[in-house]
Amino acid sequence: MQTGQLWDIFCTVIDNHGDLGVCWRLTRQLRDAGQRVRLWVDEASALNWMAPTNHQEPGIEVRHWEEARQSSSLDDLPPADVWVEAFGCEIPEAFVAYGVAIHPQQPTWINLEYLSAEDWVPRLHKLPSPVMSGPAKGWTKTFFYPGFTPDTGGLLRETDLWARQKSFDRAAWRRQHVPKLAPEGLLISLFCYEPAALPQLLTQLVDTPHHLLVTPARSLAAVQQALTRMPSSPSWSALPYTDQNGFDEMLWACDLNLVRGEDSLVRALWAGQPFIWHIYPQEDNAHHAKLEAFLDWLEAPQSLRLAHRVWNGIENTAWPSLSAETLETWSACATATRARLRLQNALHVQLMAFVQAQTSKP
Repeated sequence: MQTGQLWDIFCTVIDNHGDLGVCWRLTRQLRDAGQRVRLWVDEASALNWMAPTNHQEPGIEVRHWEEARQSSSLDDLPPADVWVEAFGCEIPEAFVAYGVAIHPQQPTWINLEYLSAEDWVPRLHKLPSPVMSGPAKGWTKTFFYPGFTPDTGGLLRETDLWARQKSFDRAAWRRQHVPKLAPEGLLISLFCYEPAALPQLLTQLVDTPHHLLVTPARSLAAVQQALTRMPSSPSWSALPYTDQNGFDEMLWACDLNLVRGEDSLVRALWAGQPFIWHIYPQEDNAHHAKLEAFLDWLEAPQSLRLAHRVWNGIENTAWPSLSAETLETWSACATATRARLRLQNALHVQLMAFVQAQTSKP
């Protein structure tokens, strides 16, 4: 029963569906907590594989961004209690003007920011920002920062995540998806941009019992390009697109997860398996400081720090050997990190608490 507040979440798809992936997880988690959600998105086609039953899920309404830009499409639209601008996108002015006209009081207006471990994040978390112009002049937005520490907004996490992990049959998944994997072979997932060290990894995997699972689009193209310059190839296979639960299960089944962006990083943390993060590259190399801050928070051992730096092209040295000792060290780090994060409230829980506190103010 959806008896909670009504949320409008706005999302523009920029980074290969990563923004939509985060917003869809947030939408689902709010719905599961009894809230009602309208998700406004400019490119929703990825939901066909990411969330194939999205139009059948109660409490969720997917709306096209263009509707929010046309006043005629907003007639009789029930006013929401919460507006969320995800990742710096701006709510269309026509929607804001309509909201100002029909809202007896300002909705809680949240600017949901990108995930970072940098030390300035707690200082800016929940910082109010007055609207200085436009139809909502005089209203206030609030910056809300996801994060890894208790003084931030936390991470997206489903309430049934631990139950799902506990009931997951890892051996059965591996038998079904990689039946020829040798008992001593490592299963590695690859979800990346174009990492500098990809040729090193592929070369290292040649003539080993290990198997590489390659996700679609940029990851697959990067592997295919790298293999054209190699005399022989490792054992690998291309994966189809999958829904979000299927992606989680792949991470749980693998011995090492190579992930990218924001959504899959969080899923790798919850998987509790060794992982390497390919951070989104920026032209001014601002991502270098962001990666180092994350590694510091992670308390990453030296070999794991080196692997991240080489994978992201920060250091031009040899990719670490995936020895049993190395993976054991990385695994201990991943397990300890997940245990730390489990003590913190999930992002959707903190968002709901913040909204409730705002609406309770006189």
